[in-house]
Amino acid sequence: MNFDFNESQEAVAALAEQVFSGSAGADRVTEVERTSDRFDRELWAALAASDLLGVAIGEEHGGLGLGMIETALVLREQGRRVAPVPLWPTLVLGAMPISEFGTPALRDRWLRAVASGEAVLTGAFSEWGADDALSPSVTAARRDDGSWELTGSKPAVPAAGVADAVVLPARVIGGGEGGDLAVFVVGLDAAGVEVELSETTNREFHGELTMRSVVVGDDARLEGADGRSIAEWTLVRAQVAVAAVVLGCCEEATAMAAAYTSEREQFGRPLSTNQGVAMRAADCYIDNDCMRVTLLQAAWLIDESRSAAEIADAAAVAKWWSADAGQRVVHATQHLHGGMGADIDYPVHRYFLWVKQLENTLGGGSRQLAAIGRGLAGAG
Repeated sequence: MNFDFNESQEAVAALAEQVFSGSAGADRVTEVERTSDRFDRELWAALAASDLLGVAIGEEHGGLGLGMIETALVLREQGRRVAPVPLWPTLVLGAMPISEFGTPALRDRWLRAVASGEAVLTGAFSEWGADDALSPSVTAARRDDGSWELTGSKPAVPAAGVADAVVLPARVIGGGEGGDLAVFVVGLDAAGVEVELSETTNREFHGELTMRSVVVGDDARLEGADGRSIAEWTLVRAQVAVAAVVLGCCEEATAMAAAYTSEREQFGRPLSTNQGVAMRAADCYIDNDCMRVTLLQAAWLIDESRSAAEIADAAAVAKWWSADAGQRVVHATQHLHGGMGADIDYPVHRYFLWVKQLENTLGGGSRQLAAIGRGLAGAG
């Protein structure tokens, strides 16, 4: 097996590392966390100027026209800097399904704006209770003039406070289409849209989205496949995106722990020379490698246009590793920092908070194991 990146992938990774390391240091992250929206707009502009916001957007809309692997490499660098920008919601929950399934009007309206940094997108794929994105609580009813009326609410919408539009699955009612799913792009400034923000574990703001008889045109509906397939298509890519951010967080947390235990002395020798410390750090390295391999496998399968079932299984595996192993890594690296790990003036705590938040985003470890089990049972 060849795990080497090609030239364009190496270039994207190097550029992303340069932008994030140059614009998202610990002091800058602290500064942004004190703002009202927790959004580093200067970094967002730098990402746009470097063409990284258009990494998976077609060249005809001002993007680079690359794939899931390149997107994952950019998100991995964001995780390494715990940079407060709505990157994966915009690129993966928003731009990717619009690029793949959007009407020409939707693509023209949003994709170039995302690539240039002028627009922020998100997606409402969490649900109340069992959190099944394929059983949405928001309903869509066809009106006599061909438009749609959306009613209901969605919890935990990432970047809802700064996004311009949301990609939203809804359950179609009436008109002979009952039980079907449809996926819409809804401007968050539309009449009847309400957003109530709450602070999350990693200090971001997510929103509870309420739709009160929101009317959208038929051209706001994603097309080219049935709504369920579009929602599933988006979800597996979002799971891979979350796994990429977690990988970056864990790799950097491990590097920080290695540096700290090599420099910190106890009883006249570095902490890293203690066998227990070295073994925990080695376990972190192994977990990081497992997360990396499963992430890249899922991203590669997506870029190779493999079957939906194969991609879904690989995405569930990558998301499980990020949820399960990710927790082990950030707990270990926090522990290896001793008292410094508990000091919120020291940056390692952010990696713990970010991975804790992302663990259950789009389904935690148990949910991914259940999905993997269903896939294995189906294969048998």
